[in-house]
Amino acid sequence: MNAHRRQLVSLAHPVYLELLASVAAGIINTVWVSRLGGPAVAAVAVATNTENVLLGVALVFASGTTVLVAHARGARDPGAVRAAVRGGLALWALITPVVVAGGFLLREPLARLVLGGEGTAVPLAVAYFTISMPGITVFFAQQLVDGILKGTGDTRTPMRLALLANGLILVCDPVFIHFHGVQGAAAATALCRCVALGVGLVALRRNKLLRECAGVRPAVSPAVSLRRTFTTGLPMSADFTLRQTGALVLVAVVARLGVTAVAAYAIAYKVMYVATMAFYAVRQAASIHTAHTRGTGRDARRAIGRQAVLVSGTAGLAAAVLLFVAAPWIMAAFGAGPGVAHEGVLFLRCVGPYLLLMACFIALGGVFEGSGRAPVLLRVTVLGTAVQLPLAYGLTGLGLPGVCLALALAMAVQCGAALVLFRRDRNQEEAEAFLARAA
Repeated sequence: MNAHRRQLVSLAHPVYLELLASVAAGIINTVWVSRLGGPAVAAVAVATNTENVLLGVALVFASGTTVLVAHARGARDPGAVRAAVRGGLALWALITPVVVAGGFLLREPLARLVLGGEGTAVPLAVAYFTISMPGITVFFAQQLVDGILKGTGDTRTPMRLALLANGLILVCDPVFIHFHGVQGAAAATALCRCVALGVGLVALRRNKLLRECAGVRPAVSPAVSLRRTFTTGLPMSADFTLRQTGALVLVAVVARLGVTAVAAYAIAYKVMYVATMAFYAVRQAASIHTAHTRGTGRDARRAIGRQAVLVSGTAGLAAAVLLFVAAPWIMAAFGAGPGVAHEGVLFLRCVGPYLLLMACFIALGGVFEGSGRAPVLLRVTVLGTAVQLPLAYGLTGLGLPGVCLALALAMAVQCGAALVLFRRDRNQEEAEAFLARAA
């Protein structure tokens, strides 16, 4: 096996299990909440999609810290490791109170905006937000802990923490939902994450690299550390936040087709996370590996990009085929009614091309991030979102297949743009190498 591919797989598979465990929490919530009816499923879909948007906010300090710690580790600079950790902590302390307070105060307008005003799903979404928004404090802290550990090259501990949290959710969710409805789902998630965070803090204290750097003076001042973390993480945060905001707006577009379509879309999208998290795992692995090998040569970056696309693209193709074949059984497993099941099967069988294109684009993005070119990737995402949402709105006349078509076309535009930028970068590097040889 290619050395870069082997390293990518080694880094990616714990990240995938970690992300999959997080997705499992949402799926478990949806499975149990679906027993409460379509409005409850729609409410939880809005709330969990909102959390995905807020995860993008957390990436400012989480991914920024990961990349900076990885760069410092690759350069064998303990002072830079300390500075990167301190910058991430300072940025977390600055951002978290603003997000939690703002989200809590705006929980009802947000629910009405996405769900279209009045309806039985709106108060249910508000009830979920009432518990989940304060719990974002713990969620953000866990993201920072994971980001630090990943930067040191340890992707296994975050996986174990996610498995712990979501294993507890698996046990607690049905009990809490039975007694407290949708609020019970939010409470179970928040409490179980608290346990995982405590274990994660212990893991930080035991991390070998962090212990070795403990007595070293940080390379830069706290203000500079915070600014570096912010400028490094902001493009990655904006990229993810924009993508997830687009997904949240897409729920509002799908809502034009009725509550049945929203419920089907919510279940199908949860199932798709099983595949898309594999793409994001490869992306994180490519970002970490590229950062660790920064300065070893431009050929390494191109090789990492090719292997990342190969690994992720293979996963995307397998997912597309599996969802097409197993769609009826998947929807049946969620206990969906006939109308919701029919719409969900239709969506899962039409979404394959989008998944394959997404796999390639998301994986290649990790190389851009690890090499410090995340702002370029952000521009491509802005372009894709600008294409996706109007197309989805215009194609809703075709039902959920029209939404799938819009997703695929927008992702094709993003893949084309990323390839052009990747090739342009390669041509520029070759020109610079030629001029260096001539000099």
